[in-house]
Amino acid sequence: MRKIIGIAAGAALLGSIGIAAPAAQAAETPCSPQAKACLRLHTNQAWLTNNGQVTRGPVPVTVGKPGHETPVGTFKVQYRDIDHYSKAYDAPMPYAVFFTTTGVAFHEGSLREQSHGCVHLSHADAKAFYQTLRTGDVVEVVN
Repeated sequence: MRKIIGIAAGAALLGSIGIAAPAAQAAETPCSPQAKACLRLHTNQAWLTNNGQVTRGPVPVTVGKPGHETPVGTFKVQYRDIDHYSKAYDAPMPYAVFFTTTGVAFHEGSLREQSHGCVHLSHADAKAFYQTLRTGDVVEVVN
């Protein structure tokens, strides 16, 4: 008869016979603990965090193309718009979370094409960023 045990019990069993259980790897971001959202441009990755602890990510993103680069720095969420439409680019921006005063936002968009400065996320990730981030939350963008 085979006995099935849980992960914690299995780790305890391994430890009791002198075998170290594999450690869970902690997810880290390149941003400060104050950031609620973190974006690393050179790897096209973003995270949601709470007091420095990753709550989502890293998730894939696309960012601004040459001439329309996503700005680097520390920002605060300005406002959110679930059904934003860009008149400038004649394009929908679902689940938009604006974090610069110049109109740069996280939003649902193509993960294959670069943007005019915004951060494109998948549908599920854009929805999560929209539901998590609030006006005034810190967004850090690093190279």
